[in-house]
Amino acid sequence: MRSEPLLTTVPPAPVRRLAELYAIAFDFAQKAAQRYGTLAERIDESFGSVRRVFEVLVTRERDRADSLTAACLGACGKRPDAADLRWTPIDLVPAAEISEVGNSGLSTPYTAWALAARHRQRAFVFWTYVIARAEDPVVRNTAEGFARDALSDGNLLRRERRLAWRAERKVAADENAAADGADEPASAALLESLLLRDIIAWSLGLTPAQRDRVLAMDRSRLPPYFLAAPEGTDVEPASGDIEQVKQRALRRAEQLSNMYLDDADSAHDQDSMELAQKLAAQSIMRLAGLRNIASAAQ
Repeated sequence: MRSEPLLTTVPPAPVRRLAELYAIAFDFAQKAAQRYGTLAERIDESFGSVRRVFEVLVTRERDRADSLTAACLGACGKRPDAADLRWTPIDLVPAAEISEVGNSGLSTPYTAWALAARHRQRAFVFWTYVIARAEDPVVRNTAEGFARDALSDGNLLRRERRLAWRAERKVAADENAAADGADEPASAALLESLLLRDIIAWSLGLTPAQRDRVLAMDRSRLPPYFLAAPEGTDVEPASGDIEQVKQRALRRAEQLSNMYLDDADSAHDQDSMELAQKLAAQSIMRLAGLRNIASAAQ
């Protein structure tokens, strides 16, 4: 996820009543549970470690919704009610961010914890706006409690993020030591060559129309020197069943997009930056097309 403001839309009006405040907070918890739930319900084996994080997140948000219901009953004599909302609550857990994690072949538990930490940080920023504009002291005090909870949650989620990062670094180091760096090529040229072989193998299991679409993406109009493996490098033909080949192709296509984006960010001159940006744009378009075909072929 690229850097962007945490909160792109501020509350459009002050929160005037306690029932309205609880309705907003309850809406946040329900939407978060629903959005996280779409990934917690994924059954594909490759997503297992990420799914378990979202299962925890769903439980946390459902517990939050239950606590808000109990607090609202005690303070207002009723459950949180959408009828008390005077404006549509801001989307703190955008579907696009959830989709990005779900569609990425590179998502890990670290990715999931980082996303959740960002969402709670976004909630904290939102509640600070509510506090600043609140006229009713009871509303303001209650919103301050919500802000403290969001801040505390964010700290806990960042701790889980750090633990996941350390665990993933250790696994990566162990794998690199065992394979001596041979499993995942660092060279964009070699990765392009391996992706091309995967795309050709993938096309064999598709309908003629789908095959034409996949093969049209094989080279993505890349410069010739990006399409041949470096001298002395032995590239094996694509291996595995079609599903394995497809998932590997999607993962490699995403890796290449990230590599080109990183190259553009770190370029030391204009020509290098423009080339990297061009390669990144073409690679992102290719990745989107492959994902579309993969979804249609299921």
